[in-house]
Amino acid sequence: MRRTLAGILAFMAMFAALPAAAGPDSERASDPLGELIAGALTGSIPGSIEYKMKATLYHAGAKGIRALDSLGCKVVAMRTLAVDTKVIPRRTIVFIKETVGLPMPNGETHDGYWYASDIGGAIKGNKIDMFSGQGAGSMKPLAGLNLTHLSVTKVGEFKGCPPE
Repeated sequence: MRRTLAGILAFMAMFAALPAAAGPDSERASDPLGELIAGALTGSIPGSIEYKMKATLYHAGAKGIRALDSLGCKVVAMRTLAVDTKVIPRRTIVFIKETVGLPMPNGETHDGYWYASDIGGAIKGNKIDMFSGQGAGSMKPLAGLNLTHLSVTKVGEFKGCPPE
């Protein structure tokens, strides 16, 4: 354990010692240590792109209609995303930091991970559609989000259907 911790600290120190690639007047200063820590916390790959996206919400009918996504899988409340496949390919796992801590339908708190398994005709460019669950009342946990400016990071891929 100590050897592993020492290796991680040495690795992090190596990145901290690197000169910043961007000057003080640049739009985004390089912070390799910060990116490494953020990657460890979110599961993203260091250097992965964080998109600023607009979002809309959608839900299944109040009568419990079983909706399917574009993969033929059951849509999963607070997990399924409809995306523009030119920006985010289907079967991509994304992390949306603004959703961390939101209440889930099962009573747990959201971990920020969503699954791009659906598409929609109005979802073009940097826009996503978040599935909230059954009925309009399922949108309530997402009501406090600033849907015009979400931080979306690609963190992996999944096979089959998104987990329920």
